[in-house]
Amino acid sequence: MKALLCHHHGAAEDLALAELPDPAPGPGEVVVAVSAAALNFFDTLIIRGRYQTRPAFPFSPCAECAGTIAAIGEGVTGWRIGERVAAWLGYGAAREKVVVPAQALVRVPDQLDDAQAAGLFVTYGTAMHGLIQRARLKAGETLAILGASGGAGLAAVEIGALLGGHVIACASSGEKLALAREHGAHEMIDYAAEDLRASLKRLTEGRGIDVLYDPVGGELAEAALRSMAWEGRYLVVGFAGGEIPKIPLNLLLLKGCDLRGVFWGEFVRREPAAHRRNMERLLDWAAGGHIRAHVHARIPVERWIEAYALIGERKAKGKVVLTF
Repeated sequence: MKALLCHHHGAAEDLALAELPDPAPGPGEVVVAVSAAALNFFDTLIIRGRYQTRPAFPFSPCAECAGTIAAIGEGVTGWRIGERVAAWLGYGAAREKVVVPAQALVRVPDQLDDAQAAGLFVTYGTAMHGLIQRARLKAGETLAILGASGGAGLAAVEIGALLGGHVIACASSGEKLALAREHGAHEMIDYAAEDLRASLKRLTEGRGIDVLYDPVGGELAEAALRSMAWEGRYLVVGFAGGEIPKIPLNLLLLKGCDLRGVFWGEFVRREPAAHRRNMERLLDWAAGGHIRAHVHARIPVERWIEAYALIGERKAKGKVVLTF
């Protein structure tokens, strides 16, 4: 089988495509024939050794995938060969066949193609956990989203709107904001052309933001924090801007607001039942057409460098998916 491998920490150009023997499932496991494996921003970090997860070499990137069941291990019930499934692995999905614990599988609704299903877990799962468990977003509250046109941002736009939030999309171009509007955003801020803090103040008539969803970090963070409402919740999701901001803690005191970390992978490990409920709700939304699971690009695995560039250069508007 074909596999994209990381033999040492480095850039995407240092990855290699290799042929490996087909895997066999152990007890409680299945083998999934992968048709689509989704990339996320942390895939640019894990291959450089800059992520909290550090797999042993060689490993394959990509945390989430979709395909069909190719083999079933001992003790596995309720699944059949050929059934369409998706799974979150943490890493290792960028290969034609992958071993997955049966309990990690979810069925893919007929209404979704594999590229859409492969991209649901990390971005939408993170948005679900962030907005439901961490922010406890209420209908009618104001939700501002930085990087609103990327995979993480678009997921938060859609889910925030479904939960009844008043969604303010913040991105770096009119084209990106138009995409966010298509996904349910109510108001727009182009922070490449206008002052983020002044715009948030204007759109909230000086009251501030109830919930801020930040997968970007960098220089935008302090301006966003200064825009929080009393008892607002600032969700720290990631640092796609490339820099981890240093936050003046006196702002939390003055605003009476909270900084809340959103670590979806650890949530999955610690609270699997809550994670399962989130995913079931998410798949129901997907099957009903309430979320679009937008795929920016479907790129053959042989062109992985191109796919990584879309993520690393922040050009992706939605998910980037490797196909097999």
